Amino acid sequence: LENLQPEIKELAQRLRYEVSVRGKQLGWSEKVARSHFARNMRRIVTELYIRDNCHPFKATLLLWVQVPMWVCVSLALRNCSVGALGSEVQEQFSSGGALWFTDLTAPDSTWILPVSLGLVNLLVVEV
Repeated sequence: LENLQPEIKELAQRLRYEVSVRGKQLGWSEKVARSHFARNMRRIVTELYIRDNCHPFKATLLLWVQVPMWVCVSLALRNCSVGALGSEVQEQFSSGGALWFTDLTAPDSTWILPVSLGLVNLLVVEV
């Protein structure tokens, strides 16, 4: 989208000039000329988005999927950690770890999991 901005700006100037010339020829009012400019500008911008395959909605699509998923996972983990699902779950968390983290209810004193999670998230964002 950023790469298209100079081209859109140039096309807008050219279209504004063409609409003003055509409006003077046909005796359009300022309101009619603005309407023609806006309609044609939307059409041109849409064609550019299609040409370069960069519709603005695509940039927000991941957000619309990721935010609800994050909320659901956060609530599920919170319910598990505060014992909302029963003491069985907390017992399983305290004895169900792997590698260096055998107790999932204890904080990670080595900081391996938080740092690795942060690095993986950074990698996903950058890629």
